[in-house]
Amino acid sequence: MAQAKICGLTKPTDYLACAAAGARFAGLVFHPRSPRHLSDEAASALADRRAPTGPDLVALSVNPDDDTLAQIIDVCAPDWLQLHGHETKERCDTIRQKFGLPIIKAVPIKTAEDITASESYLNHVDMLLFDAATGVPDMPGGLGTAFDWSLLANSQIPMPWMLAGGLTPSNVAQAVRLTHAQFVDVSSGVETAPGIKDADAIKSFVSAADLG
Repeated sequence: MAQAKICGLTKPTDYLACAAAGARFAGLVFHPRSPRHLSDEAASALADRRAPTGPDLVALSVNPDDDTLAQIIDVCAPDWLQLHGHETKERCDTIRQKFGLPIIKAVPIKTAEDITASESYLNHVDMLLFDAATGVPDMPGGLGTAFDWSLLANSQIPMPWMLAGGLTPSNVAQAVRLTHAQFVDVSSGVETAPGIKDADAIKSFVSAADLG
């Protein structure tokens, strides 16, 4: 069983679909290179639909400076910050101390050594997110590609972590069974086009993750 994060929401109805499906997290992207990048106005409108029992809001940014983070927090008051760039553990410490929010740190994965190296973030962030290394400059995720999930099959990672990259309603249960992930992240896998979420696919993904 795994709890789901639906990332890259672009409309208030996307958040409502996540809430109805029982998703644990709802991700908002603040990265201009992404087709899911939100304007301040769109992010505020989406955040206004937050429900007390609905998914936590996660604000994703890439190598943000303090001013950028302050603006994001002012616009949508996220529950979590997701750092998807090259942020060091020292930078993560600074952000967590300054803004007082839990941090999800994305780590690009190609080999088992990448997973081992990610443990250097222990006590510096609150959760890791393992995503496929894209090899595309300034586009560290959201491309729908997967890494070799067997790299996580027997891992003993001493902190909470989330599996991302190439997940869909049809393969997420298999991924959960193989990796024993407690959290899974999807973006393009529940879309009809980049940035266009499908409510039925969101529901199917959350259900399949729970059955994994």
